[in-house]
Amino acid sequence: MAETLREPSGVTPSKNGGGAEVRQTSSLHPNTAAPLVEQARVTELNARRIAETILDGFNRHYRIFLEITAQARERFETCDWQGQRQAASDRINLYTQRVGEATERLKTEFKLAGVVDEELWREVKLRYIGLLYEHKQPELAETFYNSVFTWLFDRRYYNNDNIFVRPGLSTEYLDENDPVYDSYYPTRRGLTQSVRAILEAFPCSLPFENLKRDVRRLVTHVKKTRLPGLELRRHFHFQVLRAPFYRNKAAYIVGRAINGAEVLPFVIPILNNGKGQVYVDTVLMDGDDIANLFSFARAYFMVETTTPAAVVHFLNRMLPTKTKADLYTAIGLQKQGKSEFYRGFLHHLSHSTDQLEIAPGVKGMVMTVFTMPSYPYVFKVINDYFPPPKEVDRETVKRKYQIVKMHDRVGRMADTLEYSHAAFPLARITDDLLEELKKKCGKSLEFEGDQVIVRHLYIERRLDPLNLVFQSASKEQKEACIIGFGNAVKEMAAANIFPGDLLYKNFGVTRHGRVIFYDYDEIEFMTDMNFRHIPAPRTPEDEMAAEPWYSVAPNDVFPEEFASFLLVDPELRKAFMQHHRDLLDAEYWKGVQSDIREGLQRDVFPYASSKRFRTIYGKE
Repeated sequence: MAETLREPSGVTPSKNGGGAEVRQTSSLHPNTAAPLVEQARVTELNARRIAETILDGFNRHYRIFLEITAQARERFETCDWQGQRQAASDRINLYTQRVGEATERLKTEFKLAGVVDEELWREVKLRYIGLLYEHKQPELAETFYNSVFTWLFDRRYYNNDNIFVRPGLSTEYLDENDPVYDSYYPTRRGLTQSVRAILEAFPCSLPFENLKRDVRRLVTHVKKTRLPGLELRRHFHFQVLRAPFYRNKAAYIVGRAINGAEVLPFVIPILNNGKGQVYVDTVLMDGDDIANLFSFARAYFMVETTTPAAVVHFLNRMLPTKTKADLYTAIGLQKQGKSEFYRGFLHHLSHSTDQLEIAPGVKGMVMTVFTMPSYPYVFKVINDYFPPPKEVDRETVKRKYQIVKMHDRVGRMADTLEYSHAAFPLARITDDLLEELKKKCGKSLEFEGDQVIVRHLYIERRLDPLNLVFQSASKEQKEACIIGFGNAVKEMAAANIFPGDLLYKNFGVTRHGRVIFYDYDEIEFMTDMNFRHIPAPRTPEDEMAAEPWYSVAPNDVFPEEFASFLLVDPELRKAFMQHHRDLLDAEYWKGVQSDIREGLQRDVFPYASSKRFRTIYGKE
């Protein structure tokens, strides 16, 4: 889908709030009035039918989306973890399929494509807005409309007269008649009874392993870690989303405590013990822990809701550092996340003056990366040519990035936003960056007046490159980062992803200190790799030779060699050998492969094991 990162020039607000301009026909000559009136009726009829066709396509999309999402509960209850991952992947493709269907239907039934009849499409947009009155997902339907239009027509028509560059309808209070959350009042019924009621409301056909124990642990933990020093207001209460959040092997109860003007978020992970029972694993109350749960490096949640805007509004109050784009994406509505991101970028461009510049760090051979100091994202464009030893091509790079989009990122691989025909103002680009783009990515550029159009790019959250972090880090910081690096590699491996290129420059550090992988052109599935020990030299000459004395196939990996380029720094080497020595042993990697092939999904918790109740309280 072609999408642009600006509102094109030449946008003229329509009369009557973006709808068709009202035309007076009473003053027309009698011989011309009737044909014009008839033409207006035909336009109006076609506009209504086109609008209905697009909305039918969206409604079909969201119905199927909800069907897959609703089945997450059954998969959780039956421990169908492979099915859960597959469903998460399948759900991502739904949107493009439905947009394609709606587009083909419009081409067939209305012969639409090519040149835009702007009068007709202003009327279509007006009719579409009318159809969304009391619709439960108006913002998603608007984005679907935009997608269909951009599949049909050239980007020069992408303005607010024809599409929803700005939202057309408010999404406030959409859940007024069917609230997305319930409230619990400890000041009336006591903390223990309120916590018990929250757990009993968890929609699951499986019983709790020990409900009394879980309630006691939750109450004890909250009293010990959150309530001391907190002055409870008279109307202190809990608000809990009715729909659990499912991802991988867990379900999450998401809520917030309201204490006067204070909003205290909490999340309760529920796990299946594999014996037909569920249990509370912990309660997350730290803002950083909850933000990590909703990280851009994790797979999307499955949340069954007919009013996603209400869920996002709820989450936004819990997590004020997360944008609407982040939160829509986190609950699996990544296309809406792209729309919100686009609007946010337009706003940022209008309210900033700094320039786009080459991103700091080692320049890659595959991508040219640029950023804006005031904006927490980087823009990545595939180079026209990859120098040796790179052996990939453009389509391979795109395929690798798509693999990551569809895969479980286990909190260790950055999600990307993919755009086509992204427009940037030339005045906001430094001379060095423009020269770099022309030199390395010239085939991806078009120039239109005062704009440069990038035909294809990826956008990722900006991270501090790990190699640069190591250059200025203290001993303690180095240790924390190298431990995080090893954990990232292990968790990706458990999810069947081998990074390929383990150089530190391909990893970044978030503001919370978490190590994330972000360079995907050499990733491979673990099950496609051949992990080997380095054979012993046959003769002293073998050991001294410049070239290996053993054969090496394309997918052969020798983990012992990792130390030669990862552990040059003595401080890094000491910490790595203490915590991740096993990564240098081929047998470790073979063991992970064996688990994957046998269908065993290793536990990768989105919070520290020290926070688990079984670590704190034992296996009572």
